[in-house]
Amino acid sequence: MNRLNLPGPKALALIERDKKVISSSYPRGYPFVMDYGKGVEVWDPDGNRFIDFMAGIAVLSTGHANPRVVKAVQDAAEKFLHISSDFYHEGWIRLSEKLDEIAPFEEGAKTFLTNSGTEAVETAIKLAKFHTRRHNFIGFLGGFHGRTMGSVAFTASKPHYHRGFYPLMPGVTHVPFPDPYHPIFERKPGEDYGERVVRFIEEEIFGHNVPGDEIAGILVEPIQGEGGFLVPPDGFFPALRELCTKYGILLIVDEVQSGMGRTGKWWAIEHFGVEPDIVTSAKGIASGLPLGACIARESVMQWPRGTHGNTYGGNPISCAASLATIELLEEQYLANAAEVGQYTLDALEEIQMRHPSIGMCAARV
Repeated sequence: MNRLNLPGPKALALIERDKKVISSSYPRGYPFVMDYGKGVEVWDPDGNRFIDFMAGIAVLSTGHANPRVVKAVQDAAEKFLHISSDFYHEGWIRLSEKLDEIAPFEEGAKTFLTNSGTEAVETAIKLAKFHTRRHNFIGFLGGFHGRTMGSVAFTASKPHYHRGFYPLMPGVTHVPFPDPYHPIFERKPGEDYGERVVRFIEEEIFGHNVPGDEIAGILVEPIQGEGGFLVPPDGFFPALRELCTKYGILLIVDEVQSGMGRTGKWWAIEHFGVEPDIVTSAKGIASGLPLGACIARESVMQWPRGTHGNTYGGNPISCAASLATIELLEEQYLANAAEVGQYTLDALEEIQMRHPSIGMCAARV
């Protein structure tokens, strides 16, 4: 096997041009320049071929340039590119109807479409404040929810997301995420570690810091992503749902990274047997087209005209890509994620038996 000298001259020239005109805030972790992609493979301008394990940061749920998604985009683009959220179009309605169908709660769902995951989280924050008439929230250490000024107040995975931007949005209290492999609390005999974390919220946070009836929402990833791909214990979400119901708090699950079939179900929260009040989605929802969604119970998403809005919400091209993506997930990729996920977990557990250095294998499939 010949080792490639990367980046090649064409890619390197583009990287140098990039440095002169594009914000230095982007991470740019690898000197890879995209030329084109197909399925799970990508090529750079110098003709080098790679297997893409990043998938656009968990975005390309149907692979690069899936023919059905491409065709849906082309057909939509021939009709119109934009209309604005002041008017109506069928693609927007069809997609919202589909999200109502797959929402992880029995009650009917209403959706606010956005352009990204962080905008979906911002929408959830505003909606929770408006619905409850409260102003405080609970977030989790290790969580990632975006980098705009509301969502970044919840993000607590790396300090550089906050450095230089204080004061952040007030009213967010962070608590430990239940990591059963690295517990920080002592438990009562037989107590699930997830239940222990919820007990900490009620006894310590509500008991000594913020009254429970002043909390608008608890924002949580069903499976933490940037925080270490942490799967909470089985008792966590049932206890958290009970706590939210007790105090009239909205349970907001951030499914931007864990949703859209990545765990073999539409939403990762479905593995835990509870129903949230609000769901945020993006990334894999449209196979790479910019789209996000704040999906809420119909009884929650009741706010007057003009309370919230955006210019590009419900973009016809993104809606078409999303509808095609959801069809593909429904037909084959949900089952594929479950099958490959279980195969991978079984293989890792077998390796763990031979390598005591592996402390725990955890997943939901």
